[in-house]
Amino acid sequence: MAQAYIVDALRSPTGRRKGSLASVHAIDLGAAVLKALVERNGIPADDYDDVIFGCVDTIGSQAGDIARTSWLAAGLPLTVPGTTVDRQCGSSQQALHFAAQAVMSGTQDVVAVGGVQTMTQIPISSAMLAGQPLGFPDPFSGSEGWQARFGGQPVNQFYAAQRIASHWNISRADMEAFALESHRRALHAIAEGRFEREIVAVNGLAVDETPRQTTLEKMASLEPVDAQFPDITAAVSSQTCDASAAMLVVSEAALKRYGLTPRARVHHLTVLGDDPIWHLTAPIAATRRALQRAGMNMADIDLVEINEAFASVVMAWQKELDYDPARTNVNGGAIALGHPLGATGARLMTSLLHELERSGGRYGLQTMCEGGGQANVTIIERL
Repeated sequence: MAQAYIVDALRSPTGRRKGSLASVHAIDLGAAVLKALVERNGIPADDYDDVIFGCVDTIGSQAGDIARTSWLAAGLPLTVPGTTVDRQCGSSQQALHFAAQAVMSGTQDVVAVGGVQTMTQIPISSAMLAGQPLGFPDPFSGSEGWQARFGGQPVNQFYAAQRIASHWNISRADMEAFALESHRRALHAIAEGRFEREIVAVNGLAVDETPRQTTLEKMASLEPVDAQFPDITAAVSSQTCDASAAMLVVSEAALKRYGLTPRARVHHLTVLGDDPIWHLTAPIAATRRALQRAGMNMADIDLVEINEAFASVVMAWQKELDYDPARTNVNGGAIALGHPLGATGARLMTSLLHELERSGGRYGLQTMCEGGGQANVTIIERL
């Protein structure tokens, strides 16, 4: 089978909500990383076969196929098409999967992938609520099929995060300790300059501004996001933020044609669905399936990036997979670095690749929970 290679991966800093990237138009935020990707690599811009971007809540500045509009706003050739993917939080990870599959099928040779999200301008769930003036309170109410199968059970991420914490006996104090460590790792990584190679400055911002100096005492003082979910506070949840990320995926023929040096090979791709009411548990089953199909076990994996949508999601995954916390999200996760929805998958993969290179690891695994009870798993091999 033909192989898909990652030649480059970069990202913007994560801008705190209402922070340094708040005024940047979503198209321009996407354009910044695409322009840098093309400029950093020796492939004529006309030779790109496609641009595949993840984005969620595609209304307003994020509407109109932002993969295409970001490419055009970057001043790049009119002839290169673009398409926007929505697999909820896994959108840009799925963008990578689609690009790798296109290359492995032999139908494309050079694909720019990534994602963008401006959560300051377009708040989370904006698309879910956009139909209210048209008589749709949410995407599920009124569907006979959905109601017959799931009834009125809540499709609610906070409900799911609390349910996971309760089921796996994860206390609020445990989650706060996990969250504090996420911030500590991120601040340490910034102090050591670990992110410098992967970050492209945007709007004068060159460093992630989401990690915080906090304490367990401050976390313990926070009220829950909802009284129904007493263990779930902002402290143990991912941060909303503004960010973009992009990667270059190519075929072996493209490596030779342009004299490129691959940084990683896409070793395995899996996507799996789970219960949409549990909502956030799919990474557990998806990881198991990926390992089985790849003929691997967790001992073969040097580093893991699993999205910290909530502390309970990662902690339950670690319990089930029995994987070393010291090799999971080693430079902090979304609790500290933010979860820019449609850009998060590419952000995680960018950081995973750079950390494999820094640490000398061979195999990295990325996974994340996604709306609808889904999860992507990507295993890469550093070259």
